[in-house]
Amino acid sequence: MKLRLAQGTPCWVSLLTDDLAGARAFYGDLLGWTYSPGPTQLGAYVRAELDGEPVAGLGISTATGFPVQWTTYFAVDSADSTAQLVRECGGTVAVGPLQAERAGRMAIAADVSGAVFGLWQGEEHTGREAGPEPGGPAWAELLTPDAEGAAAFYATILGRPVRPAGGESALLVHGRPVAGIRHGAELRGHPPRWRVHFAVRDAELTTRRVTELGGRVLVEPHDTARGRAARLADPQGGHFSVLEARWPEFESRP
Repeated sequence: MKLRLAQGTPCWVSLLTDDLAGARAFYGDLLGWTYSPGPTQLGAYVRAELDGEPVAGLGISTATGFPVQWTTYFAVDSADSTAQLVRECGGTVAVGPLQAERAGRMAIAADVSGAVFGLWQGEEHTGREAGPEPGGPAWAELLTPDAEGAAAFYATILGRPVRPAGGESALLVHGRPVAGIRHGAELRGHPPRWRVHFAVRDAELTTRRVTELGGRVLVEPHDTARGRAARLADPQGGHFSVLEARWPEFESRP
């Protein structure tokens, strides 16, 4: 069995969509993904791969009216114990914990403000850490109306410190920032959410390609503390961001 990533590390991102074939085509073209079969407990599901290594999951949503959305999963040593902590801290557990075949044990939950996230206790499939490789997950960021409450919630359930960092808070694993938490002034009536960022070589070129593939540009490329970013939507309405990241400067941020 492979070693799990350290508890609290964002280790996986997964999309639930009402058009799996369309999503596969869109992200395959945009980010260079190929696909292999994945666990099917919750319906049709595939793993997206870069050079044969899994980077994300895409599944079909069977719930009527459920929004197309990306979900960030956090590595945990015990999905059952962490799910219980979620409940004790005022969050909710919507799915699981359940066994995803031999890949691992998972749960889908929501924090005290309603932002959805996942828990992943890896077994055969340990997930993938964020990094600068184009096409892979680059950063996870929570937008919430209660950043202080969210910081306390995630610090407690994941057993990791959350510290101020560059105008927001950062979840730290072994002293390294792995995810951001900030007040989401731009939510504008939308529910709190974890925003998924994918690494790209060129944010402008990627943004143009999104529109050519039938997606939408929500926020044009702009400079951020972590690199040049853009907020986008796929043709089915799933929101995601791309990040032309600055490494190693990003890794050295407090």
